[in-house]
Amino acid sequence: MSHPLGLLAVHRAFREGTLSPADYIASCTQRADEVEPWLKAFCHRLLGEQLTGGEGPLAGIPIGIKDIIATAGIPTTNGSRVYADHIPDQDAPIVARIKQLGGIVFGKTVSTEFAWRSPGPTVNPNNPQHTPGGSSSGSAAAVAAGIVPMALGTQTVGSVVRPAAYCGIVGFKPSFGAIVRDGVHPLAQSLDHVGFLTRSVEDAAFAFGLLADAADAETAAEAVEGDVLPVASSLRLGVVRPPIWDRVSAEQNQAFEAALDTLRRTGAGVVSLELPERYWKGFEAAEIILAAEAAAIFNGLITQHPDLTSPQLKELVATGNGISAPRYIDARQLQASLREELPRHLSGLDGILTVPAPGEAPEGLAYTGDASFCALWTMLGVPALTMPIARSGRGLPLGLQVVGGFGEDAKLLRIARVVEAKLAN
Repeated sequence: MSHPLGLLAVHRAFREGTLSPADYIASCTQRADEVEPWLKAFCHRLLGEQLTGGEGPLAGIPIGIKDIIATAGIPTTNGSRVYADHIPDQDAPIVARIKQLGGIVFGKTVSTEFAWRSPGPTVNPNNPQHTPGGSSSGSAAAVAAGIVPMALGTQTVGSVVRPAAYCGIVGFKPSFGAIVRDGVHPLAQSLDHVGFLTRSVEDAAFAFGLLADAADAETAAEAVEGDVLPVASSLRLGVVRPPIWDRVSAEQNQAFEAALDTLRRTGAGVVSLELPERYWKGFEAAEIILAAEAAAIFNGLITQHPDLTSPQLKELVATGNGISAPRYIDARQLQASLREELPRHLSGLDGILTVPAPGEAPEGLAYTGDASFCALWTMLGVPALTMPIARSGRGLPLGLQVVGGFGEDAKLLRIARVVEAKLAN
């Protein structure tokens, strides 16, 4: 499986009869058996007769489920020793929807503890000496390694987009609330998103079209099968370089500029977009919201289980406990006002281009990487997608992040498909 099939390709192969679900499941299982001893993308796998699905557009397709998402009868540990023996009675709605569409839960993918910063054992499939990113570590690694064509992830700061960039796949974080979050263990309710890790933009569009909770899903499904490339000539994109651009590595910057040059050369309008300074206060606002809400969620847990919770989680909770109510309210008000005024800054643009991370995946597993280049877009709740565009000198992936307007997920997916096609030529 050196060139594994994507989600939509598998769906079409099943429909056309060129591939049987049984053979495909067997190949995915074989691939997992080959790489899991060192990759460690899964904390629980289903086998044999457990790998059966129903009828529908996802029939016969195995999907990885991040381990903070509830799965009935299957361990859901939240990456925590506190929940080591936890087996939910009910599926999260997103898992139930996958099953209703015929999809198969292949296994639970490794998450950092409660989707925060204490890493699991998963390594980067491109180089096991490097992190796969977090917190959707196992989901990104499983897709990138060719085990499953899609996995669910979650993002509170950068936990879908960053690991996807580090592992060299597509990561799509839909608009806030576009995917139902019931049954997903919260980290910060005002920032938590459910997203998809796939091998292409069209795979992400296919998944969103099937699984989104909003009416926009139908439009997204059309973006998959429809001919969207003719709009390429009128594409107009704004380039955002945050004040922290000095963190971007020379290799990542070079790959980013090369991608911009290619887009210009192939007819896209690429212009600099300067957001007002108050947007960059959003970094601090996001930290305040996250810490305050996490403290409310985890205070009891770390009090009851001090020996089973990580220093990282304890530090987050301590920070949150030190945040006053006025500071939290101010941060939430800034979040709302920045989201409300963003369309004015995007006027005349189809989307935003920026980087998903400062560069290649860091060496070692203790640190899952810098999420700062995702933080603003997550706080605003707007859709964001990363795609691979280059490799570093050490052979590690480098990505490009495309961002859209709030609620305009289908539009962003169409634009991202055009960008992907242009960069592939």
